Amino acid sequence: MKKIISTPKAPAAVGPYSQAVEVAAGKTLYISGQIPIDPATGTMPEGIEAQAEQVFANIEAILTAAGYTFDDVVKSTVLLADIADFAAVNTIYARRYTRDMPARAAYQVAALPLGALVEIETIAVRA
Repeated sequence: MKKIISTPKAPAAVGPYSQAVEVAAGKTLYISGQIPIDPATGTMPEGIEAQAEQVFANIEAILTAAGYTFDDVVKSTVLLADIADFAAVNTIYARRYTRDMPARAAYQVAALPLGALVEIETIAVRA
């Protein structure tokens, strides 16, 4: 059985998908790719650092709404408009994941929704 997770503290979906879906008897959470939309204003900040910070704030809001933390994250997929931003995003990523790092993949893509510079998809598991 799946449970749809939604919080106003993260931006609403910009298409026909859920912010997150929890499955496996409430033990696994799949968070849709988050782009840097500020849920309060509906706008995106300028620059890769500010955008990465907003993406992580959105991920944290969804994790919290579902009763998870960054310690529960087991896999992330980072999508970048420019792979040259990899180091800057890594610096911000390392502030959220300080031990028992999740598995991760990072890719440069041709374009991201709404002109975002970064998008991150996340999977979390509770023991």
